[in-house]
Amino acid sequence: MTGWLRDKATLVTGAASGIGEAVADRFVDEGARVCAFDRDAAGLERLAARHPQHVVTVAGDVRSWDDNRRAVRTAADAFGRLDVFVANAGVGDAFVRLVDLAPDELERAFDEIFGVDVKGYLLGARAAVPALVQTGGCMILTASSAGVFAGTGGVLYTAAKHAVVGLIRQLAHELAPKVRVNGVAPGGTLTGMQPAPSLRDRGGPRPETSRAERIRVANPLGLAMRPSDHTAAYVLLASDQARAMTGVVLESDGGLRARGLWDVAGGRDL
Repeated sequence: MTGWLRDKATLVTGAASGIGEAVADRFVDEGARVCAFDRDAAGLERLAARHPQHVVTVAGDVRSWDDNRRAVRTAADAFGRLDVFVANAGVGDAFVRLVDLAPDELERAFDEIFGVDVKGYLLGARAAVPALVQTGGCMILTASSAGVFAGTGGVLYTAAKHAVVGLIRQLAHELAPKVRVNGVAPGGTLTGMQPAPSLRDRGGPRPETSRAERIRVANPLGLAMRPSDHTAAYVLLASDQARAMTGVVLESDGGLRARGLWDVAGGRDL
């Protein structure tokens, strides 16, 4: 533990698995206290069991205003304040193209993906603002390489994550100088994130080794990234070391900005 977040009171959504779980674990290691918010009650129990003195949990739905308000209140009651809000819960779109979505399917999937990936962020941010203003705290929103580049998600996930990047910039503008708002844009990562319910039959299950290889060959560093690979970016943005940073999106994606020079079939020997 380096203590970059010593005694920071934090709220992390989507904290029961994947990147959210890794962020919660790393924040505790850095000295923070964490309120973990997720629909997966069993996953929350496992997280709390690892950190019984440092984690409280809220089982709920980020699409619900009441659940978001309850999560903020739980964090404030448990820790006496709120310093950091991390909006991270998300669902994917199985890389489905627009022309492959029937109109009724498009409507359902849009509501599912934007409900979690955009509305959930807005409701969480709105619930957290009063507490963060009191502490001069910060927000961190999980974007994605799909919020920065085309081709790293399907049409709905890409649109939703571009919306998240817009939220980061607009909220940074609206909430300055009281609250800093930044984001992290992970690239393809080995997580358990599921597609939206209406798209879960698209493509069928694929072996984990195949998925890891697809991620590895798509980024110049050749990394099959894991959730823990991204946590340092969240730690930096949550810490006082980043007090001059707002409206920033840190790209933690294996170097996708350099991929135009890269042979995605396997890279080049130097």
